[in-house]
Amino acid sequence: MTHPRIAVLVSGGGRSLENLQELIQAGKLEVEIGLVISDRPAVFALERAERLGIPNLVVPRCDYDSHEAYSNAVFGAIEEVGLDQTKPPITLVVLAGFLRLLLIAPGWSGRVINIHPALLPAFGGKGYFGDHVHRAVLERGVQVTGCTVHYVDDIYDNGKVLLQRWIPVPKGIDSHGLGDLVFAEETLALPEAIRLHFSKVQPI
Repeated sequence: MTHPRIAVLVSGGGRSLENLQELIQAGKLEVEIGLVISDRPAVFALERAERLGIPNLVVPRCDYDSHEAYSNAVFGAIEEVGLDQTKPPITLVVLAGFLRLLLIAPGWSGRVINIHPALLPAFGGKGYFGDHVHRAVLERGVQVTGCTVHYVDDIYDNGKVLLQRWIPVPKGIDSHGLGDLVFAEETLALPEAIRLHFSKVQPI
């Protein structure tokens, strides 16, 4: 059986990438990661991709003078993978710790998802990533937090929510500890969201 292929976009360590690949190898997630793209070189996610045997490349944001030009280059690289007639095209793009604004290319609406370490629409938008989010959650004094997987549009953290998981915020915890708790939920939320997406779409 041929599984759908996805591309994973990264900017940092690639923990979510490795979690997805481990689930795939264990037969718990029926997709194939056909390509990993980083917006910058020398990030650990690329080392993980190499070790896991996943094709990967760098599309440096600094090489492009606009969000549109950069986004076109990213989607162009993804679509080029589909020119290999021996494998199915990539039909879903997963932003897993990808920090660049990505404008959705024609034909890709509803086919790009992002995982965010907060319960959107709270604590979202430009600058809300990683530890910045968890510090803001603690400073605000909210009692629950979690993660959100949503479809991507042309605005940071703005698209339709696909799935959320939540946890209580423990008293006295710091931002790093809270980040660890939220990431544990992300390891469940992202693969489940991928399954949910493919359960709703017709195969190409």
